[in-house]
Amino acid sequence: MTKWKSKDLIKHLRASDLRGISLLGTQAVTGVTRISEGVHQSVWRSVGAPKGKSEGQTRGITRISYASIYAITTLLGKSADAVLQKLQPVFDAIDKDKPSTPEREAIIATLNGVVGDRLEESANPLATPMSLRFQGQLLTPECLAREHSDHPSPRILLMIHGLCMNDLQWNAKDNETVVNHGEMLAEHLGYTPVYLRYNSGRHISQNGKELSMQLEQLFSDSAEQIKEIAVVAHSMGGLVIRSACYYGEQQQCRWLQRVNKIVYLGTPHHGAPLEKAGSKVDVVLDKTPYTAPFVRLTKLRSAGITDLRYGYLVDDDWMDQHGQPHRRSDTRPNEHQHVALTEHIDHYCIAATTASRRSMLANHLVGDGLVPLNSALGQQKDPDRTLAFLPSNQWVAFQMTHMELLSHPDVTRRLMNWLEE
Repeated sequence: MTKWKSKDLIKHLRASDLRGISLLGTQAVTGVTRISEGVHQSVWRSVGAPKGKSEGQTRGITRISYASIYAITTLLGKSADAVLQKLQPVFDAIDKDKPSTPEREAIIATLNGVVGDRLEESANPLATPMSLRFQGQLLTPECLAREHSDHPSPRILLMIHGLCMNDLQWNAKDNETVVNHGEMLAEHLGYTPVYLRYNSGRHISQNGKELSMQLEQLFSDSAEQIKEIAVVAHSMGGLVIRSACYYGEQQQCRWLQRVNKIVYLGTPHHGAPLEKAGSKVDVVLDKTPYTAPFVRLTKLRSAGITDLRYGYLVDDDWMDQHGQPHRRSDTRPNEHQHVALTEHIDHYCIAATTASRRSMLANHLVGDGLVPLNSALGQQKDPDRTLAFLPSNQWVAFQMTHMELLSHPDVTRRLMNWLEE
């Protein structure tokens, strides 16, 4: 794995990134200070000292000291942000001739995956807006019409990336060969490849609803250029398109009638064990007063990541009866809404496992390193929640990892066979 040096990282940053980094720095300082005050108060309570006005707050001179740190940090942060906002036109001019690099985009995609919901809530410019992209640029009706006038192909292939990734990372390496499933399918089957870029730290249902709206707008502007839509989605991307289909059906969107095939690559339809493990850490840390303040650190994982616990697809999955988010440490049983596969679409799934054959262990624990086989195949103990993939539309890739699904030639061949039918 390549080790990043500070000078290597700086050369990929743009001047306009300074404001986003400044906002993150302010949030980091106040967050660490809250943890410190929480630990401090836990120590005082152990010797019988009363707590402050709220949980995790100290009293007296100590409280004044922490309050001063909060106030000074907030003031400095707001002042720096005000200055950087005024300098934004200057930064934009500096960045005009400095295109973004794949390395920068990868860093921002990872940041969005981990804390993307907080970036959006704080209006941080590093938050990634959702966009449909073609040949590395924003997709417009004009460029779609131009592409189809040069190469008539009213068949769209929508490629949707996974958690902490972006559209550029469909360019993956198999040994030393760069593989892009979208480009290869377009070349051999005549599709026009369109790539989705989105903030994977938002709730899956939020991304699903927005994707449905963007596809409906694209269809309204370019109906003549869109006769058929096929989708290839990796990991979380599969949950995003299923959510988009759900909301598209609810709103009777026209784009959904053009979708005829969806292929899921390693999608955790019934959740991912790593997020489930993360939720258990919350509970363990919250048991003692000395470790409880550190629950703040475990809760830094984004809404998108916590949605992966069970594979949440709709707003009601993560909202309570009052429309407020559930506690992130909520260990309630798997009671989320079951969303069946959209009926008029042919659904295909590829599940990977690092094991060499099927077994109880491989099905439930091993999987591809991130997603268990049963989850990727949509299978569950409750038959009413099992997804109805046809046997001929399922394929298990042995001795393959989650990320190898993006580049393995066997996966490419399977995609070719399914989409060519």
